[in-house]
Amino acid sequence: MDLLTGLNPQQKQAVTAPAGAILVLAGPGSGKTRVLTHRIAYLIGTLGVRPYGILAMTFTNKAAKEMQARVEKLLGGEAQGLWLGTFHATCARILRREAEFLPVESNFVIFDADDQETLVKRAVKELNLNEKLYRAPGVHAAISKAKNELLGPEQFPIQTYRDEAVKRIYQRYQALLAASNAVDFDDLLLYSAKIFQENPLLCQKYARRFEHVLVDEFQDTNQAQYSLLRLLASYNNNLFVVGDEDQSIYRWRGADYRNVQRFEKDYPQAVKILLEQNYRSSQNVLDAARAVIDHNSNRTPKKLFIERGRGDKITLYEAGDDHAEAAYVVDTIAQEITAKRSQGGDFAVMYRTNAQSRLLEEAFLRMGMPYRLVGAQRFYGRREVKDVISYLRLVHNPDDELSLGRAISTPPRGVGDKTLVALQLQARQAELTPGKLLLDLAKGRQSAHWEAFTGRGVAALADFAGLLAAWQGLKEQLPLPVLFDRILDDVGYKQYIDDESEEGQDRWANVQELRRIAIEYEDRGLVEFLENLALVSDQDTLPENVSVPTLLTLHAAKGLEFRNVFIVGMDEGLLPHSRARDEPEEMAEERRLFYVGLTRAKDHVYLVRAERRSTYGPYEDAIISSFINDIPDELISGRRSSGRRRERSERNLAWSGDSYRTDYGSYKVPPPPGGSVAPLRQPQFSSNMRVRHSVWGEGWVLESRIEDGDETVDVAFDSVGFKRLAASLARLEIVPRQTK
Repeated sequence: MDLLTGLNPQQKQAVTAPAGAILVLAGPGSGKTRVLTHRIAYLIGTLGVRPYGILAMTFTNKAAKEMQARVEKLLGGEAQGLWLGTFHATCARILRREAEFLPVESNFVIFDADDQETLVKRAVKELNLNEKLYRAPGVHAAISKAKNELLGPEQFPIQTYRDEAVKRIYQRYQALLAASNAVDFDDLLLYSAKIFQENPLLCQKYARRFEHVLVDEFQDTNQAQYSLLRLLASYNNNLFVVGDEDQSIYRWRGADYRNVQRFEKDYPQAVKILLEQNYRSSQNVLDAARAVIDHNSNRTPKKLFIERGRGDKITLYEAGDDHAEAAYVVDTIAQEITAKRSQGGDFAVMYRTNAQSRLLEEAFLRMGMPYRLVGAQRFYGRREVKDVISYLRLVHNPDDELSLGRAISTPPRGVGDKTLVALQLQARQAELTPGKLLLDLAKGRQSAHWEAFTGRGVAALADFAGLLAAWQGLKEQLPLPVLFDRILDDVGYKQYIDDESEEGQDRWANVQELRRIAIEYEDRGLVEFLENLALVSDQDTLPENVSVPTLLTLHAAKGLEFRNVFIVGMDEGLLPHSRARDEPEEMAEERRLFYVGLTRAKDHVYLVRAERRSTYGPYEDAIISSFINDIPDELISGRRSSGRRRERSERNLAWSGDSYRTDYGSYKVPPPPGGSVAPLRQPQFSSNMRVRHSVWGEGWVLESRIEDGDETVDVAFDSVGFKRLAASLARLEIVPRQTK
């Protein structure tokens, strides 16, 4: 097939660019994945480059799978040998091949985020440091930052006493990782870059092999990744990177948009190509997004354009409080679905922090509307899933002490803390890992270490050791799903987790879902299965083709698109976040985050805020986000031309033709005389009064009060739960109390 068919002029220029350093700056929705996949297919199908000689890297498994499928479709399946995957998966692949240069063996396991924090806590405890002063998340973040800058424990910078303590924790943390024959996510990048830097012949081996190196989402690379890319491209100098400084939103985990500037400095002859034609959004959305991002410096200006027309204006909605903010979002979605103008899957509700999802979830539940939540407890973080994974990791790598501690205690089998401590002490004396000592105990009384244990603990240890030894012997013989079943049968896990309650059945269903994934890896084996589980991201676990609204943070929205996007919490302190107030770089990233949210929308954007919030207790007045004032008035509906927030009376009650719009929806009612509502002095409704609504049926009044001349009534309806209503519009009927 013609690999250039359907490409616009800028895309064709990128796909057919001559060999060398190529920088493609791709605006949102401009077809960067299309360019990358067509470039790979062009190299193979037109220029005759062997797939074996091409390395392509991205950031999520989902993106990698999509790229692989597209390339195979373009080439008719002629991509055998192509290296295409995430940075971390690629590094893991290299490190397993070159384990002789590492402090771990080739069957190392990759500790997930929970495991890493557990290990930091253990290091803090072993060093007798105050666990409250050296909390695991903060310490691990400091260690991660150092690794992303290619700094090992010896190079960790010390400016304060705390830095000195963190350096010691870092050293102990690395020792504990090595003792468990394990690495963390950052080690994959750090070790890969280090072994290439310290072994020029090894570096040349891979650099000569990969004639072309291609990178997606280049703006999200950190220093370790950038160094690694330069090393891998050091022989052929064919480095093709696609990114957008305006969409760099992961500074908190080491991403550095300035790598785009470093690339231009390090490769002064690089070809620079801008992709500016957008295939996703309307022109109004793009103009609003550009008005926001143009306030940032240190970027390449792009004139995004489309061919589909101006589209709808952006809707700004200012609710009375955060409860009303959530109610407005859900009511608006419900109205659109009921009117058959949209389906549930057409909507995304985005917010700055995970905590903002609570009121939204409650509003969806009250409405009885299903939704999916991205970034909640991940499937792989659930207790029962982690239990089973710990067994599989232990079978793969008996030196994994964290997995040993979890597996040997689940289900309970008489191995208490005292016995585990004894196992660890004896292992140290014998200069073995606890796992290897345990396998020796599987020999029973023939074990040289049998007499070191007393009481019932030794029998329990020996029983588990026998099981582990048996699984070890079977792991190369049995297909992965069969090994999976054998382990769970041997330990009686179903009987342990499924107590026939609804929760127990859900937990067992999660185990069965993990087994389904294991079936997919039957031909690839246990190692690749475990590696995939460790490196999976939130986006990788998003269910496909589920037509319900999606709730997610702005960070999680990267790479996704929806017909209609709500961005809630458009208040100072939330977006932009209060932490960014005094830091220019942080503020620039907040602006990029808002830009990413805006450009996820195909058709319509709703910007929603609240006049007051109760985030940390009592209600406090909120101030409209400064980012909203960056958007020209002609692009927004729902605010005055001054850009200031509406007066409270206008916000709570606005006549529009044949309906009133309140903070809680639109209601068609006959207009009052003179187009205004006569002020009330006394509430008509009182708490514990039974009322009836024409749509929601009966409910109990929780509270009623006079606000701005009208009565506001909080009602708990039997059908939909909590609603806050303007009494003059809701037409509530008082239900007489029944008398005996």
